[in-house]
Formats: sequence, structure tokens, C-alpha cells
Amino acid sequence: MKDQFYKYIENLQDQITSKLEEVDGTAKFEEDIWEREEGGGGRTRVIENGAIFEKGGVNISAVHGELPEVLRTQFKVKEGNFFACGLSLVMHPVNPFVPTVHANWRYFEMYDAAGNIVTQWFGGGQDLTPYYLFEEDATHFHTVCKTACDKHHLAFYPNFKKTCDTYFWNVHRKEARGVGGLFFDYLKETDDFSIKDRYNFVTEIGNSFLESYVPIVEGRKEKKFTKMHKDWQEVRRGRYVEFNLVHDRGTLFGLRTNGRIESILMSLPPIVQWKYNHHPENNSEEAKLLDVLLNPREWI
Repeated sequence: MKDQFYKYIENLQDQITSKLEEVDGTAKFEEDIWEREEGGGGRTRVIENGAIFEKGGVNISAVHGELPEVLRTQFKVKEGNFFACGLSLVMHPVNPFVPTVHANWRYFEMYDAAGNIVTQWFGGGQDLTPYYLFEEDATHFHTVCKTACDKHHLAFYPNFKKTCDTYFWNVHRKEARGVGGLFFDYLKETDDFSIKDRYNFVTEIGNSFLESYVPIVEGRKEKKFTKMHKDWQEVRRGRYVEFNLVHDRGTLFGLRTNGRIESILMSLPPIVQWKYNHHPENNSEEAKLLDVLLNPREWI
């Protein structure tokens, strides 16, 4: 399973970066191959200063070795080895009317002293972070997510949508990071679902990503914007940074386990503003977005 899933994310990385380069039309992804001293490594691809994408990355990694202390504590074991692989992406657009998007799909195995698999699971999801609210864009994104989920179980979309709304919540701001999408973790083998069923579901979601995002980019990328729009985008990017550095489990795990810092912080936008006690004007387009972030809604 680990070989099968890693091959899948290798191919998916190629598909996604190729399509996003085509959409941008100017910039290309720069590739960085790296190795992890404790075992494994990855292939980072970053795009910067493009016509459409100000900064973005589509990264894959496969790491293995002795369980880090933080995982031994979490799993309540004294020792053990692990394997983890996944694809993680974040795209920050130039145009404030084009939303930021984040996605990741991952697989984990843990072994006993004899090398037998003790536990294994899949996780991942995808979510949309607009700076200006276009309800039809949020509906499109969620519709693609639901369509992919429904092929595997009708409970998946409502359950994973709710989990996404709960997870991508800036507790200290009491607001959502964006308009959500899907989030799932610890998808293990059960009486109802084999590990192959889990693989089929996660790859279905991964395969749906470009359909969920690219039409939104294509529809908004030519929309004219002003410095006021850009300022608001950069203020909202600050909230994105706050979530990633304060709450995001993946970021915190990487920082605590001697992860590769450049890949971990690749998700951060290039230019951000923090304005003291900043609030949008009442009844403005900016306030319209904030109202949705304070009160997450159903999009379908």
C-alpha cells in the first residue's frame, strides 16, 4: 500500500504542477530534491512571481525511521518505527479575487519490533480561502468535493465538511480560515471499509482537486483590482499565517520532529499585513466575507 500510494502522489504532483503552470502561463515550478537525515526525503516544487500565482508549492515526501518522541507519546508506545508519505499544496494568487487553496493527502504506517504493521491510515482534505466572497465559487468547490465523496459513501461529505469547518477555525479570532471543504484523518480499516477502500476514496478526492479549483481561477484571474483590494488580501493572509503557526497540526508536527523547515513554511504567503484592530466597513464586500467566516454555512 505504501508503494502504491507513493507512486500515486508522484503522478498527481506531475499532473497538478503541469496544469497550474499552464494556468499561470508565465512562471514555472522550481524543483528541489531533498533527503531527511533520519530516513527518506522529498520532492518540493515551488512557483513564485507568476502572472497568476504570487507563490505556491506542490510537495511530496516519504519519510521513515524511528518514531519521534512526540509520536511515541501520542501513540503511548515506548518504541517503534514508522513510514509516512503525502502530497501537500498551497497556492497564493496575485489577484485578490482569486482564492488561496490548500490540500493534502497522506498515508501513515507504524511497525512493531518485528516489522509488522501495527496500524495504518489515510488522511487529508482540501479547503478554499477566498478574500472576496463569490458564493457560486464556494458552491462549485463544495459540489466537486461532495460529488467525489458520494461515490464512496453518502455520509462522507457532510461528516468531513463539518470536520473541516471545525479544524480550520482560528480559535483566538473566533473565525474560520476560509469557506472550508473536506478534512479527514485516521481513516483506518474497519468492518465496512478495507484499507483499499480507503485508498480508493482518498485518490478520488485527490483526482478531483484540479476540477474543484482551476475553473474558479480561470473565472476570476482577469478581474481588475485596486490597492485597496490588495491591502485586504494581505490582511487576510495574516490570519492564514496565524492559523498555520498557532493551530495547524501538520506545521507543528514538522517543527517538533526536525522536519525540513523550508518545506514546512512553504505554505506561508510572500507578503502579509497586520493592521492594529482592523475592521472592514459595515456592509462592504470585505464585511460580507467576514460575516461568512464568523458564521460558517452550508454551501450545498
